[in-house]
Amino acid sequence: MRNVHCLMFSAALLFPLAGDAAQAQAPGPGGGKIICWKDKSGKVVGCGDIVPPEYQDNATKELDRRGVTIKQSEAALTPEQRKAQQAELERKQAEDLKKEVQRRQDRMLLDTYSQEKEIDHDRGRRVQGIESEIESLQINLRSANTRQANARARAEQYKKNKKPVPPEVQDEVDRIEGEKTKIENQIAQKRKDIAALNQKYDEFKKRYSELTGKSPSGSSQPGSGASPAPATSATSVKKQ
Repeated sequence: MRNVHCLMFSAALLFPLAGDAAQAQAPGPGGGKIICWKDKSGKVVGCGDIVPPEYQDNATKELDRRGVTIKQSEAALTPEQRKAQQAELERKQAEDLKKEVQRRQDRMLLDTYSQEKEIDHDRGRRVQGIESEIESLQINLRSANTRQANARARAEQYKKNKKPVPPEVQDEVDRIEGEKTKIENQIAQKRKDIAALNQKYDEFKKRYSELTGKSPSGSSQPGSGASPAPATSATSVKKQ
C-alpha cells in the first residue's frame, strides 16, 4: 500500500496540471473511491484508499474513479482553536440570551403601562409600602430602647448596692441590644430597597420613552420628600 501511495504522489508531482483527477485514476481496493490528504497548508500531498496515520487529523477529500470530488473533510481543530470556538459560541449564546431578556422586558413594560404617569404611580405605591414597613420597625426600635433602658437601670441599681448583677438581668440587656441591632439593620436595608426601587423605575421611564418615542418627564422619587403620585383612572397596573 505504501508503494501505491508513493507512486501516486510521484505522479502528482510529475504531472501537476492533471490535478486531482489524474491522481484519482489509480484504482483503489475500496470500490474505486480514492482519498486525497493534505498537509497543514492545505496542499494535497498524497492519495490512496487509506489516509496515513500522520495525516489523520489533516483535511481530506474523497474522489470517484473519474476524479470528481464527492466528499471533503476539514482538518481537526487544534486545542487552541477548539477553545476559541467554544468561547465564541458561549459569547454568542450570552448575547442572544441578553437580547431575548430585553425583548421580554420591553414587551412587559408596554403591556403593563399605557402612559408614563402610571409608572410614577406604581413607583409611589410600592415605595409607600416600604416606608410603612420602616415606620413599624421604628416603633419596634423605640420600644426596644425603652426596655433596654429599664434593664440597664436595674443592672446599675445592683451595682450601686454593691451586689452582683443577676444573670437574667444581664442577659436581658444583651438580648435587647441584639434585638436593636437587628431592627436597625432591617431599617437600613429597607432604605436601600427604596433607593434601588427608585433607580429601577427611573430606568423603566427611560426605556418606556425610548420604546414609545415620547420624551420622559422629570423623575419623581417618593421616599425622599416627594409625595406619591395620585392614582390614575386607567386600568389597574400589574404588579412588578
